[in-house]
Amino acid sequence: MSALPYLDGETLRELVPMARAVQVLQDALLAGLDPEDTPRRPVVEVPAGQLLLMPAAWGRHVGIKVAGVAPANPSRGLPRIQGAYLLMDGESLAPLAMMDGVALTSLRTPAVSALAVRHLAGPGASEMAVFGAGPQAWGHVEAFRAVRPVRRVSVIARDAAKARAFAARCAAEGLQADTVADPGQADLIACCTTSRTPLFDGRLTRDDATVVAVGSHEPDAREVDDDLVARATVVVEARSAALAEAGDLIIPLRNGTITTGHLAGNLGELVAGTVPRGPGPRLFKSVGMAWEDLVVAAAAYEAWMRVR
Repeated sequence: MSALPYLDGETLRELVPMARAVQVLQDALLAGLDPEDTPRRPVVEVPAGQLLLMPAAWGRHVGIKVAGVAPANPSRGLPRIQGAYLLMDGESLAPLAMMDGVALTSLRTPAVSALAVRHLAGPGASEMAVFGAGPQAWGHVEAFRAVRPVRRVSVIARDAAKARAFAARCAAEGLQADTVADPGQADLIACCTTSRTPLFDGRLTRDDATVVAVGSHEPDAREVDDDLVARATVVVEARSAALAEAGDLIIPLRNGTITTGHLAGNLGELVAGTVPRGPGPRLFKSVGMAWEDLVVAAAAYEAWMRVR
């Protein structure tokens, strides 16, 4: 039996550039993929952190990602998220390819956020604030640029040196960039941190702002506060996943600030154009779902088959 092909991070990005990743996710949702049908992922506690097992099936493929969340890894000079992805044929379940799970996550998460921004943010949104200075923060700058005319990026991070380096990287890409203490003037806000408590005062967020929060997937951790959630049109990947894992929403629900009816829709409904908009900010809360990995992984494999 021949060895399975392995698609590393560089190959994945060549096969599925960011704009393409955004489009294949949208295409899958428009073709009928229902995010609510994705199986819940088991989360297994291990001494180093967590193992997340993420299976999904769609179209001609099935796949599973085994992801590790190791909080101590940054101090070792390693990514906090580790993992590998196995793509299989949907009918026979024969293995087709292995992929770099870290690179896949770093691609699909910002692409999902950008898809939400494409449908939530005003067409002229150009002032971006990003919380965090790691790979996901950079991915979100790249992804937001793929769908909106971003010209300025303000960086907010705990480590001032990392924030300055991130701003310099943005400037090297032709963006105006600075480091700030709050995102009050931004019309696009990306929260890409490991914070377990709100990052900013939601009352200061502009009414026309679009906020994306991707950093947490635990019921007791959140990046945005009750005030922002209460003011916002809230969109999630899937209600089932959000109500089980998204502390950004579970905590306001527990506090009585909102009810489940406050969730305006899921990502499929947003793409279909059926989500009603309120007068305040827009909030997209992501916890990361297995269908997203599968759609992007399948697109990468199909592209690889065409060029190999």
